Formats: sequence, structure tokens, C-alpha cells
Amino acid sequence: MKVLGIETSCDETGVAVYETGLAGTAGLRAHTVYSQIALHAEYGGVVPELASRDHVRKLLPLIRQTLAEAGMTTADLDGVAYTAGPGLVGALLVGAGVARSLAWALDVPAVGVHHMEGHLLAPLMEDDPPEPPFVALLVSGGHTQLVAVDAIGRYRLLGETLDDAAGEAFDKTAKMMGLPYPGGPQLAALAEQGTVGRFRFARPMTDRPGLDFSFSGLKTQVLLAWRDSDQSEQTRADIARGFEDAVVDTLAIKCERALDAAGSDVIVIAGGVGANKRLRAKLQEIAAKRGGRACFPRPSLCTDNGAMIAFAGALRLQAGQHETPEVKVVPRWDMAALPPVIRNL
Repeated sequence: MKVLGIETSCDETGVAVYETGLAGTAGLRAHTVYSQIALHAEYGGVVPELASRDHVRKLLPLIRQTLAEAGMTTADLDGVAYTAGPGLVGALLVGAGVARSLAWALDVPAVGVHHMEGHLLAPLMEDDPPEPPFVALLVSGGHTQLVAVDAIGRYRLLGETLDDAAGEAFDKTAKMMGLPYPGGPQLAALAEQGTVGRFRFARPMTDRPGLDFSFSGLKTQVLLAWRDSDQSEQTRADIARGFEDAVVDTLAIKCERALDAAGSDVIVIAGGVGANKRLRAKLQEIAAKRGGRACFPRPSLCTDNGAMIAFAGALRLQAGQHETPEVKVVPRWDMAALPPVIRNL
């Protein structure tokens, strides 16, 4: 089965083709991502109306480009998958409208995919994928969640952020210190030059039981440290390192607790912050000590992309799941409400 995946939940337009029945990474025939970073940079954040309009401009050319790179035409497609939520409603409707129209014209099934399920399943596209049950850390600009994965499509929320997501905290902290948009990657790069231990910030909510997160207080600590400092370039780097260490340690502590709670030694990490080098190293170390493993998607599949949507959609299409003809999206969507999937790739 050859499935076209379309991702338009926020500020990246992603298109991919995934073919089932191929081993490991061979199933991903082509994928293309267009980022709107330059468009939103002057505003310091995503402007929903501009994001929607840009998806309208970019989506059809990206579909043509991706199919050409896969050596295919629309006639070769057996199904279409698209992000139905959560996300910006206008952006979601662009992808859903194009996907439903294309599926109708080709007389093939279409399926709406949960954006975070796409992230969660992205590591399963890599060679030697983990098999459920396992624990997943979904960590991005909009979400920070710990999920027990009993089977594909059977998810139990173990903990989530009570305020800012980890990626959002990275971006806001970077903005406070005058780093350009998007600030998260800039801050992580700056932390490489920082002095370990010069600034030590709290590891929020690790001094009490539970698996929820909170990063707003940490952000305030950084702001106060920055205001009271000499604001030199080295101090900026030192504060960045202290902030990154605090976030990584907090995520790692909660992940280890989640593994204990779920009785598992395998953790999957996905989402944009999953590309962070220190987080990867820390979680690999924790998993190795337990005799387990930490599984990540390649860095290019950590941020929003069509490949994860094509893959997740292929699983559901093969399970006989598809949408009715109307165009519908779900800007707020509980992943625990998804139906289970029997994997047969």
C-alpha cells in the first residue's frame, strides 16, 4: 500500500509517501518539509492566519515535488493520510481539504491522523523498531507528555505539562535573552559554549511524587538570573547551559519514574525537543543502566513532517479505518480516545 501523508498542523508544510511491506527505513519513499520560520520571524511567533495562507500556497507544489522524488504519480496512491488534529484549526483545514479532495478524485480511502500519535510512531520507521509495550516521551513546542503505549492505538496518559511545554519554555527563555526566533535551537546551540554549574536552576516538580511537568517557574528563574547578570555573551551561554541542564534533568527524572510505573525498560522519545543531544545522551544512559533501550527518530523526523503522518495513516488504513467523505478536523483531541490498531506492515 502506497500512502500519501500531509502535515499542516502549525507552521510546517510536510508531505511524504510511505509504502508498506518494505523493511526498515525502505518504506519511506520520499518526504519533503517546508518551514515557515522566515515568514513568522518578524512577529516573534506563529501567526495562525499567515500560517494557513502559506499552507495553501505551498501544499500542492510540495505534493507534486514529493511524488516526483518517489518516482510516482497520483495514480499510484492507495490512500491518503492527513493531520486532523490537534493544531491550528485553519492550518488543519487546509491539509484536510486537499487530502479529502484528492482521495475523492482518486477513489481511494483517506484517514485523519492524530498529530501526536504521528510523533509517537515516528521511531517505528527506523531499523529495529521497538515493539509495545513501552513508554513514550512526547516533547515538543506544544506538548510535553509521558504516555504508556500498551499497543499501537492503545495509549494511557501518565503525566503532562501543567503550563508551558518544554519546547515552548526553550523558545520563551531564548526570547527573554534576546536570541532570534525560533529561539529553542539557538539556545541549545549557545549552551554548547556554556560553563557547567555556573548557574544551577531548579528541577521543577521532581521533589514530589507524580509524573506531571511545570516549566513556568524555571523560566522565571532564568529571567531573574539574566536581569541580575552582566549580560555578557559568556554569561548568556552559561545561563543557557544551566537552563538546558535543568530541563534535561527534569525530563530524565520523570522518564525514569514513568518506566518504573509502567514496568518497562524501553522508552521512545519523539517531538522537536527529542533532537536535543543532551536529552538523547541522558535517556540512552538511563535505559542502558536498566538493560533496556531508548529509541529516537532521526533528527529530520523529530520536527513536524509528513512522513510520520503517512506511516501512522498507513497503519490505520491497513486496519480498515478511514474517514467519511466530509472534511473535518479536531483542534483539541485526546489521544487516549483513538481506536486500537493491529499492526501488519
